[in-house]
Amino acid sequence: MPTLIPVDAIDLKLLDELQRDASRSNQAIAEAVHVSAATSLRRVKRLTDAGVIERTVAILSPEALGHGLTAIVEITLDRQAIDRIEAFEARAVAEPGVQQCYRTQGGPDFVLIAQVADMPAYQALAQRLFTSDVNVRNVRCFFSVHRAKSGLQITLPSKPRD
Repeated sequence: MPTLIPVDAIDLKLLDELQRDASRSNQAIAEAVHVSAATSLRRVKRLTDAGVIERTVAILSPEALGHGLTAIVEITLDRQAIDRIEAFEARAVAEPGVQQCYRTQGGPDFVLIAQVADMPAYQALAQRLFTSDVNVRNVRCFFSVHRAKSGLQITLPSKPRD
């Protein structure tokens, strides 16, 4: 769990630049924020150590790699005992085709975002995760026909946090 740490205007600018494109060199990011490279590096390390920056990844094109089917899946379990919920969650998180896994309330128990090659690949994933699990009561799946936006950027506070 990230530690709540104070962030100032420079930290917010660094985070904004990193969310836009973390593949740039530290020097380029420092120049964009108008700080020295050493200051940028030190601050990014502090933000990373505190858990504000969870990780740095490359965002790949699913279509370019043959993973053109996106499924948004709602899962309702038969029994909601914590051990059953955690067991399903662990299996979903371990499944390579599952990109995102959310425990939800007020509706299904889970919402998954899955990215697979095609319908046979989705059917195989569904067999592994849903059909073979006796605690899965209901599955509703929606297939994306167009991706209008995909990203992980969060809106940063407009003011520094003490």
